Amino acid sequence: MTRRYERFVAIGDSTVEGLDDPDGCGGYRGWADRIAQRLADEQGAVLYANLAVRGCTTRQVRDEQLAAAIAMRPDLAAVVSGMNDLLRGSFDATVLRADIEAMQRPLIENGAVVVTFTLPEFGDVMPIARMLRSRIHQLNQAIRDASASSGAIVCDFARYPVAGDPRLWADDRLHANSIGHARIAEALMDHVGLHDDRSWAEPYPESARRGFGAAVIAEVQWIRAHLAPWLWRHLLGRSSGDGITAKRPALAPVFPSATQAPLQDQPARPNAQATSE
Repeated sequence: MTRRYERFVAIGDSTVEGLDDPDGCGGYRGWADRIAQRLADEQGAVLYANLAVRGCTTRQVRDEQLAAAIAMRPDLAAVVSGMNDLLRGSFDATVLRADIEAMQRPLIENGAVVVTFTLPEFGDVMPIARMLRSRIHQLNQAIRDASASSGAIVCDFARYPVAGDPRLWADDRLHANSIGHARIAEALMDHVGLHDDRSWAEPYPESARRGFGAAVIAEVQWIRAHLAPWLWRHLLGRSSGDGITAKRPALAPVFPSATQAPLQDQPARPNAQATSE
């Protein structure tokens, strides 16, 4: 490891919280937890807080998580949000850019290295997302522009085809699976100087394409299991984050693993049947 970090704080939405990377205890691990554990294993310990809450928009992250994150005075901070903004009629890339920079800048001014990332091309993961392609491009450009102005580090997943490989994504197609979270962790650690291994960017071998009939069935199952419940919840004015609090709301030590198991990064077979959240 080429750099040492003592205080690591992550803020954002469900991808920062760790969905869908089960921790084996009824919760979620995720790429931020993986980074914290790697820091502890290599440094001896690290103080780590994860303030992220699923369902949060970028403005909610700014209003509800930023002040606490600044008060923790991290020397490493992950600031990731935007997916929930994409899915709302009020999407405004100009406002989004301002909110992103307003989170990054004070953290950097208080001594933190700030890292974030863009969204990949979702066409192969979720065909319906092709209708949101323009918004995704606007979001990614907002992240790049805000980071260029503030000095934050951007892992630009949009420029790496492997990030859009369906084998890295969970059944709901909105969250990375455990393999995907492992890759995100490796990519971010590469970008902030924790190692110089770029194997995270390597594509998987080509996989066999499903036939048209199987693809249609998979789409119908996904709509019924994931899209329809999401639409119904939002029609009722509810959020997946209702009643959810941050899993690590205060800085707490992470110690080295008793036995360090290597991150498994073997591609999973695409799931033909989607399951509910």
